[in-house]
Amino acid sequence: MKSSVRVRKTLLALSAASVVAIGSLGAVTQLPLPSASAAQAPTSSDSAMALEKLNEFYKPALKGSFPGNASEFVVGKTKRTEVIKRFGAPSVSRTSVTGFDSYTADMGNPGYSMSYDSAGVLKEIRYFGTNVERQTNIGGMTASMLWKNWFKPTSSNTIKVGNAKQIKVVYKRGDYNLEFLFDTPTELSHINLVKA
Repeated sequence: MKSSVRVRKTLLALSAASVVAIGSLGAVTQLPLPSASAAQAPTSSDSAMALEKLNEFYKPALKGSFPGNASEFVVGKTKRTEVIKRFGAPSVSRTSVTGFDSYTADMGNPGYSMSYDSAGVLKEIRYFGTNVERQTNIGGMTASMLWKNWFKPTSSNTIKVGNAKQIKVVYKRGDYNLEFLFDTPTELSHINLVKA
C-alpha cells in the first residue's frame, strides 16, 4: 500500500514539474495541462476546496474583477501600466496591441492572461489556476459542479478553438460575463472575465 502511495506522489510531482516547465508556453498556446486524474483522482476534500475556489469568483465578477492577487484589476478600467506595476513584466508579452500578456503560474500563484484595448485598458482577464495541487483549484472544477451550485447559465454552447472544441458556459454578472471554457465536461481549461 505504501509503495502505491509513493508511486502516486511521484507521478503527481513529475506531472507538476512538467506543467511548470511548459507554463509559459501553455499560457500562450493554451496547451492542455495534465489533469489531476492523470496522477491521482480528486478526493472529496479536493472537490470541496475546488468548489470553494469556484464560489470565490461569483461576487467579484459583479465588479469586473477576479478574486485573489488580481482583485485590484477591473475590466474596462485598469490600465496595462497598472498591471505591469503590480505583477511586473509579463512572462510572455503580447504580440499585437490587442493581444494577450501572459503571467505564468508559480509557487501557488495562479496563471493569468490579459488583453487590452487600443488605449491600453484591460478588456479581458483569463484565469488558468495553479499548477501545483491543481485538483483543489481549477482542475477540480467540473461542468456538473458549476451547474449544481450556480444553476442554469446565461448561455452554453460549443465553440471551435483551432482543431479542438470547447464547451463555453457563460454567467452574466451585472455588466460582465464570467465565461468557463471546458475541454471536456470534467476538464476546465480556464475562466474568462469580459464586459457584457
